[in-house]
This record gives sequence, structure tokens and C-alpha cells, in this order.
Amino acid sequence: MTQWEREEGVNLLKKVGIKPGHTVLDFGCGDGNYSILAAKIIGDEGKIYALDKSSEKLDKFAGRLKKEGLVNVTIVRKSDDVTISCQENSIDTVLLYDVIHLVGKNDSSSKEDRKELYKEVYRILKKYGIISVYPTHLETHTDVNSIDEIKKEILNYGFIWEKKFQAKLIHDDSIEIGTILNFRK
Repeated sequence: MTQWEREEGVNLLKKVGIKPGHTVLDFGCGDGNYSILAAKIIGDEGKIYALDKSSEKLDKFAGRLKKEGLVNVTIVRKSDDVTISCQENSIDTVLLYDVIHLVGKNDSSSKEDRKELYKEVYRILKKYGIISVYPTHLETHTDVNSIDEIKKEILNYGFIWEKKFQAKLIHDDSIEIGTILNFRK
């Protein structure tokens, strides 16, 4: 286990607002780096829904879960659409880390697809639930204008601005400093 997994990643997710007993959706979970840490924070009373469309990544993630002995994670294989098969008002926190740029990537309607994603996230979040976004690969993920654009997009769907902060994050299998945007329903 790396220092990031032991300390920095756990502290990041706690700063986001994940607590014991929470229900969390990791939309676009990939290899499950954030899902595994969140599963440890929420404990046996909580639940993680780890959603991704890559069967290869999800299979690798399933192996990691088994090795870690984590049973509070449900892996959800997803198609290209943005519908989320969770009940209304059932999720405490939604993680959208390194995924916004992929929504609608295969056609010209990416902003429309993101709008649908935000509507779905709003639907499944509990009152005062958190949407936490790590917006990468926009023009440049450190560009304030692209971060402001994503912030405005999300605010347009009824979310309330909470905070922006810098943190050490896993991105494409390396650690980097990135900007996290947190909103509440």
C-alpha cells in the first residue's frame, strides 16, 4: 500500500465529505482507486456503487476487491449512456473524477450528455448530498476558465456551490496535484 493510499487519498475523501455509513457512487471508477479507499472509510454499514463501462478495468478492480476482502462494493458494468440505476434520493456522495471529459466523447453532444448526467446525479443524491468533481482533460485541467465552465454547468442543474480545493490525486496511474470541486444538492 502506498503513502497516498494510506494517508493522502483517505484524507482527500474525508475532506470531500465521505463518512462511515455513507452510500457512494464512483461514476467511471476505472481500476477502483477511489472506490477502495471510500469502501474502507464507510465501513460495513456503508455501500459503494462502482460504475464503469470498461470490462477490463472492472475485472481488474474485482480482483483487487477480493484481495482486500471488501464486501461493501457493488460493481456496475455500464454502457455509453448516462443513466444511473440507483434509486432516487439514495446516494450520499457521487464522485465524478477524471470522467467529465469522457461523457459524450464519441459524438458532438458532450455538453448535452453532461447535462443528462447532472440531472441523473441530482435525481439519485439525497438532500444535501455531495457531488465531487475532478475535472481533467478539458482544455487544460489547470485552466481556470474550463474549471469555471464546469462549475457553471453544474450550478445550472440546481446544485449549490460548496468548495474548491487542491489535493494530491491519482490520475492515469500517477500522483498529481489537481482541483476538486464540491457541490451539494
